[in-house]
Amino acid sequence: STVVNERLQELVRMFKERTEKAKEKLIDTDSSDEDSVIPCNDSSPDYISVSPFIPLSVLSLSDLMYVLWMFLVSLAWNWNVWFIPVRWAFPYQTPDNIYYWLLTDYLCDLIYILDITVFQPRLQFVHGGDISFKYHSFKCLTTSSETKCFFSFLSIFPQINSFFEFNERLEAILTKAYIYRVIRTTTYLLYCLHCNACLYYWGSAFKGLGSTKWVYNGEGNSYIRCYYFAVKTLITIGGLPDPTTLFEIVFQLINYFVGVFAFSIMIGQMRDVVGAATAGQTYYRTCMDNTIKYMSSYRIPKDVQNRVKTWYNYTWQSQGMLDEQELLTQLPDKMRLDIAIDVNYSIVSKVPLFQGCDRQMIFDMLKSLRSVVYLPGDYVCKKGEVGQEMYIIKAGEVQVVGGPDGKTVFVTLRAGSVFGEISLLAVGGGNRRTANVIAHGFANLFILDKKDLNEILVHYPESKKLLRKKARKMLNKGKKPEPKEETKEPPQVPVAPVRPETPKLLRAALEMTERSSGLKGALAKVKEKTDKSSISLQVNITITHKRKETDVDLMQ
Repeated sequence: STVVNERLQELVRMFKERTEKAKEKLIDTDSSDEDSVIPCNDSSPDYISVSPFIPLSVLSLSDLMYVLWMFLVSLAWNWNVWFIPVRWAFPYQTPDNIYYWLLTDYLCDLIYILDITVFQPRLQFVHGGDISFKYHSFKCLTTSSETKCFFSFLSIFPQINSFFEFNERLEAILTKAYIYRVIRTTTYLLYCLHCNACLYYWGSAFKGLGSTKWVYNGEGNSYIRCYYFAVKTLITIGGLPDPTTLFEIVFQLINYFVGVFAFSIMIGQMRDVVGAATAGQTYYRTCMDNTIKYMSSYRIPKDVQNRVKTWYNYTWQSQGMLDEQELLTQLPDKMRLDIAIDVNYSIVSKVPLFQGCDRQMIFDMLKSLRSVVYLPGDYVCKKGEVGQEMYIIKAGEVQVVGGPDGKTVFVTLRAGSVFGEISLLAVGGGNRRTANVIAHGFANLFILDKKDLNEILVHYPESKKLLRKKARKMLNKGKKPEPKEETKEPPQVPVAPVRPETPKLLRAALEMTERSSGLKGALAKVKEKTDKSSISLQVNITITHKRKETDVDLMQ
């Protein structure tokens, strides 16, 4: 027993040593790849939960509160960026107003400190697919090398990247981000002119205000006059006084070079911003122009060309794009399903045909729906056509027409209605269209192909049975009840007509002839045959009537 206890204690000691070595490897990042960042501790630091009103973490990609806070930090950063050159160059900071300047500076510094101590430690980032805190990354990097520690320490200061990070987050949540891009590019241009105005006043003060014709003479508002000079210099408008001294010449040359590069860059950025903002409309115009050119080359009738133009205009104005599916092809299936559920599920779920079906089957069907716009009077489907699609009305109305002239309106279908399911599900003995359907006004329809529906229903047999049952009921509901079959009498067998009896006058003449000429035997035979034929006819008539009565009883 003593040996066993010693052995167990030795095993426990070995396990403890092994555990300590594993902890050291996790903490020491030098033993692993220097580019990798390993969190030192999975638990959050104690100071993170200093207030119940501040969240434990902030996901910068989607947190609106963080975007608002970055806006405040950007305001403080812009205050320093714009007014530090002004206070350095122009004599606007005086002993009388220095307290106001310092108060604003301290307020900006307070915002920076709060951002470093409160928000930045809660900022989350993605590393290797895992969401981690920025504080953890900084803490671990300090143990690897002094250089990485230095750059990581600099990266947490909002003065360096707060403005650019705010721009990225704001563009991600704006609907029309190109408007903000135009404003931001214009602001960059104004800031370049602002810095040039400050440098021009500083150069004028260095050479002496009013000492030459080129420098600022000290009259009027100094900032406005210097800004006007900067605009004329950088844009190279001309009309400036010629520099005379070496300092003035070098300063002017630098202004010209900077102006050429700055404005070329600004014009290029503005072109890209405007091009990106109008890319969709440019694509729409290109497609429409190419279609019109194609129709003109083949001499398509004008009424058809006008309908094509109307379709392009209405589709673009109502949807802002020509094909919704093309826009979502780059997204994963899960995201496309989420978008389809938010956009189309409220309409499809109200369709009576799909009520009671598997919910996942409806989700799969949403991904296969195509949105198509029909113009007023367009035939959606015609009677007798082979049905390959089912239609769900998203917006607008369609009419089921028929009659001798083909214009009689039987029923009007509105948003949420479905038609074409009978042919698609092949109930009623075929897949032919049973009616004509035309668009009454502009109609936006969802189309589901038969191939896509069959591929979906393979995985949902119960829903398939339910859909066929409902479609069959809908088909029978529209039919008139068939009249009951009446009892048909069997065809009557033609009966030979009864020979009329021999007239009395003729009979008297025969008797007189028999008496006078002795033809008694011959006339008796004729009479006997006549009587027998009449009796046999009566018997045949009686038998025929009895057979008729028997057949009627059997049919009943």
